[in-house]
Amino acid sequence: MTPPLKTVARDSGSTAPAPDSRHDSLPALLADIRARRSEFVAAQKIPADIIEGFKRLGVYRAMVAKRFGGEERTPAEFCRLIETISEADGSAGWVASFGSAACYLAALPEPTLRKVYAKGPDVVFAGGLFPLQPATRSADGFVLNGVWKFCSGASGAELIGAGIMVENDSTGGLPRVAVMPADKVTIRPNWDVIGLEGTGSHDIIVKDVVVPEEWTLIRGGPASLDAPIYRYPSLCFAAQVLAIVGIGVARSALDDVIAMAGSRASITGAPVMADRGYVQLEVARAEAMLRSARSFFYDATDALWSEVLAGAPTQKTMTLMRLAATNAARCGAEVARIACGLAGTTSIYTTHNLARAMCDSLVVAQHAFLSEGTMQSAGRILLGLPAQPGFP
Repeated sequence: MTPPLKTVARDSGSTAPAPDSRHDSLPALLADIRARRSEFVAAQKIPADIIEGFKRLGVYRAMVAKRFGGEERTPAEFCRLIETISEADGSAGWVASFGSAACYLAALPEPTLRKVYAKGPDVVFAGGLFPLQPATRSADGFVLNGVWKFCSGASGAELIGAGIMVENDSTGGLPRVAVMPADKVTIRPNWDVIGLEGTGSHDIIVKDVVVPEEWTLIRGGPASLDAPIYRYPSLCFAAQVLAIVGIGVARSALDDVIAMAGSRASITGAPVMADRGYVQLEVARAEAMLRSARSFFYDATDALWSEVLAGAPTQKTMTLMRLAATNAARCGAEVARIACGLAGTTSIYTTHNLARAMCDSLVVAQHAFLSEGTMQSAGRILLGLPAQPGFP
């Protein structure tokens, strides 16, 4: 049954909470996130003080242009930050990953970007881009009406983007994204899922909102700013920042099993886990799988970044990056499954980190950017066949 339409309280804007001394360093923030994972699930959102912690630690300014007070970090640097947060909690890592949206926003006109960052670089953006909804032109811009799915982190966002299609629009087949203040959007709470519950990826509803054309961008189009990070392929980066969440979650799950293996005895009288041959084999297999996937991921990231710095990336390098991202997500899910299985009945409780990790990693691997289809598309290109639309 479709949930009733209502507005969900937001966690951002002029009423942002006062700084919390617990979050003055990354280790302190991560410790608090670990302690409050069940809270995120129950609330179906990452709370305001955690978002503020992300701001203070640079999550939202990392990819913002230096001229606006940002840092223009490299893709690998940003992914490592998201990976670390995801080890503490998958939902927190997923929401933090949308700090990468500053690269999307860089396609807005430069005067609009000055308005976006007028009060500083730590702007929280969320997007419900699909399905694209028809918009009509008016003298003041575009009139939006529609429903968009999977708007992760919307309850804590200051700006929200929605994907639109406009008749006779000259976007070259790429989606246009309308960016508006979060208070123009209604959130319909219907995020009833088995993993990443804390992302609050609800539907958003927009009714008769006019968005000026200068507050729209072409997703995947050229940036209005000239810096290497804004020449990095946007679809590759979008897939990367999500895939690395799965690697962080899997690392946490495997570390949990290794920690319990030395002391946990079976209720049946069997040896402690670490002394069982099958546990030794599975832990070794999972460790090799996770480290291999992670190495491929960062090797592909570095190769793609090097080509961007040198000029323009090749299709093969972009393809390998998409393949590495999908492989990371899928291997992360498999490692979390192995860890959960080794723990036996300990991992069946909904509040246990292993159960949460297995479900979170599964949801990561189900994302459209990381699906089985991306593997097929990568295979086509590696075999010399034409790329499918929208890939890489």
